[in-house]
Amino acid sequence: MSDYVAAILVFFGLTIGLPIVFSILRFFGFYAIVQEKQSIVYVLFGNIVGQIDEPGLHILLFRLGWRALFVNWIGRRYILDMKMDQEYLRSQTVNSEEGAPMGIGIWYEMYISNSISYIFKNSDPRGSLAANVGNSTVRSLSNMPLDKMMSDRHSMSQVVRLEVSSKSQEWGYMLGSCYVRKVHFRDMEMIRQIESKVVNRLRQVTSAIKQDGMNQVSIIASTAEKEAAVDFAKAAAIRLEVVGETLREISLDPEVTEAMFDILELTRIMKANIPIEYVPARQDMLDQLLVSH
Repeated sequence: MSDYVAAILVFFGLTIGLPIVFSILRFFGFYAIVQEKQSIVYVLFGNIVGQIDEPGLHILLFRLGWRALFVNWIGRRYILDMKMDQEYLRSQTVNSEEGAPMGIGIWYEMYISNSISYIFKNSDPRGSLAANVGNSTVRSLSNMPLDKMMSDRHSMSQVVRLEVSSKSQEWGYMLGSCYVRKVHFRDMEMIRQIESKVVNRLRQVTSAIKQDGMNQVSIIASTAEKEAAVDFAKAAAIRLEVVGETLREISLDPEVTEAMFDILELTRIMKANIPIEYVPARQDMLDQLLVSH
C-alpha cells in the first residue's frame, strides 16, 4: 500500500505541485520564458530595467540582478507580440482631378520594430498608424486623374508607403507592405448614371451585333438564291437540247421508240383514271355481244 500511496503522491506532485512551484518562481522573478516573436520589457520604479527579445529560458537574476525579485510584483512587465500584423482601411475619401468623389481601400502590414518606443512614445500606436496611413492616402492620392486612379494602383501604393514609413518609425511601429486594394465611386447618383450608360452601350453593341448578323444572313441567302436562279436558268436552257438529243437517240431503234410511246400512253391513261375494258384475244367480239343480249 505504501508504494501505491507514494505513486499517487508523486503523480499529484508532478501534475499540481510542480506547476505551482514554477509559477511562484516566475512570480518572484527567478526565471522567464520568452516565446518566438515575443519581447518582454521590465519596468521598476518608472525606469526600464531590462528587455528580453531572444526566445527561450532566461534566468532573470543574471540579467536584472536583485531587481528581478521585485519587478514582477512591485514593477510592471510588458509582453509584446512582435509578429507581423495586417490592417485594412475601407473607403478613404479622396477626390479625383475631375472632381469625382472616390473611395480607396488600402491594405497594409505592420510590426513592432522598437519595443520601448512602442510602449512609451505613443499610447495607441496601432490607431495612430491607421490614422497616419489614412491621412497619407487622402493627402497623396487626391487630385489624381481618374483614369490613373482606376488603373495605376502600384504607383499609388508606393506613394502612400513612402510617406507613412518615416513617421511610423518614431513610434516603434514599422510599416511593411502597403497596397491599394480597391478604388470605387462614392456618389450613388454617379454610380447609377455609369450603370445606365454601360447598359445603354451594351444594348447598342448587342443591337449592332444582331443587325450585322442579320445582314450577313441576308447576304448569304441572297447570294444562294442568285446562284440557284442562275443554275436553274442554265438547266432550263439546256433542257430542250438534252431532251431532243435523248429522243433522237431513242428514235434510232423503232422497237425502243414504240415501247416508249406505249409506256407514255399507259402512264397518261393511269393518271387520268380512264376505265379500261379487256377483250379476250382471238374471239369474235360481235358474237359475244349477241350472246350477252
